[in-house]
Amino acid sequence: MKLKVGDSIIVIAGKNKGKTGKITATNEEKNTVIVEKVNMKVKHHKKTMAAPGQKIESEAPLHASNVMIIDPKTNKRSRIGYRILKTGKKERFSKASGEALN
Repeated sequence: MKLKVGDSIIVIAGKNKGKTGKITATNEEKNTVIVEKVNMKVKHHKKTMAAPGQKIESEAPLHASNVMIIDPKTNKRSRIGYRILKTGKKERFSKASGEALN
């Protein structure tokens, strides 16, 4: 997966299409990402003697194919590529503008 924690992304498919946010977690095995304030789900907790009932909202995972990175130069969506620098280090870059991604 080419996406990393902290990347700014835009959702390109599904009920959350068009929403943007930062990646807070990734799951390489399931090829999913969790994006802050996107794909919110509500879990209801039943009341007990010790605590009242409540609704807890949290982010649900999105499949990595449904998100694209936001180009830092143009603020539009872009694909991710890799290139080897003269120093021998590998870096990610935005294919739309050629800008390096950190």
